[in-house]
Amino acid sequence: MRAVGYQRSLPYTDALALQDIEIPTPSCGDYDVLVRVRGIGLNPVDTKIRQRKEAAAGEYVVLGWDVAGTVVDCGSKVTGYQIGDEVWYAGAVNRDGCNAEYQSVDSRLISLRPKTLSAADAAAMPLTFLTAWELLFDRLELDEAAPNMLLVTGAAGGVGSALIQLAKALTNTTVIATASRDETRQWVKQLGADVIIDHHQALAPQLREHGITDVTHVASLTHTEQHFEQLVELLEPQGRLALIDDPQDPLPIGLMKQKSLSLHWEFMFTRSLFTTHDIAKQGEILAEVAQLVDTGAIQTTRFQHLGTISAETLRQAHGTLEAHSAIGKLVVDGYPD
Repeated sequence: MRAVGYQRSLPYTDALALQDIEIPTPSCGDYDVLVRVRGIGLNPVDTKIRQRKEAAAGEYVVLGWDVAGTVVDCGSKVTGYQIGDEVWYAGAVNRDGCNAEYQSVDSRLISLRPKTLSAADAAAMPLTFLTAWELLFDRLELDEAAPNMLLVTGAAGGVGSALIQLAKALTNTTVIATASRDETRQWVKQLGADVIIDHHQALAPQLREHGITDVTHVASLTHTEQHFEQLVELLEPQGRLALIDDPQDPLPIGLMKQKSLSLHWEFMFTRSLFTTHDIAKQGEILAEVAQLVDTGAIQTTRFQHLGTISAETLRQAHGTLEAHSAIGKLVVDGYPD
């Protein structure tokens, strides 16, 4: 089958960083479905793995963990799905990715995709909406009825774009989004942010201008080490802070003690990586997200469609992601039939 892969970790500008290749079509394990990939979403995790992981001798690494596609085969223990089903998922980071014609994925991680979206627009959503859902409800334990005050730093990216929508659609939450450019401020406003502040300026004075002195929850999505002390200052006693990034410097977590604050890390691949007892929860979450899309409660976070998959196109996407200039999600179509 056709695919895009690489053997050595190289700068995205190098022609060998991502290459057009031919590799064998994967087979199905007992719980797997084989999916014909129709739409692909790009994520920062793609670039991080390309920079850190190299292939075994004679093999290739295939990236990509956001998919909308068609089931073409099922393993012996698969229930609830059949050939021809249109599905979406983020998959597992310890298996080959979706930058290929076909991908084999654990059926417990998937759901039927929204009927109202194209494959590419649907593929913009699984990884980031799973991350946002788990962050809000598994890590921050956001009470759906309580009048929460949620601060989201780096809110215009893929996860932030999902967080804003889920918080507004499913909870009684005031969402404070940080965004620094005119286009990112407009983006988060369109998605439902109630208050927008600039993360390049001191946060507390900006919030006071809106009559806000503290917040109940924080979702720190990027550059946590730069904002950590301010975030601790803004959280009310017994508040919760969750992050998804990899801080470059140790966090001074001792600052959290006096307020009895809690710190949570969210990594969307935990359930698939460790085959947790609740691995099927991700399929259940995606089914609920699909329903929210089809009822008009939330929308795709696709910001730019780059065309059909190719090594050249994906190198371009990796460059945008590494520059931290992406708004929402970048997507491509799968290979033509």
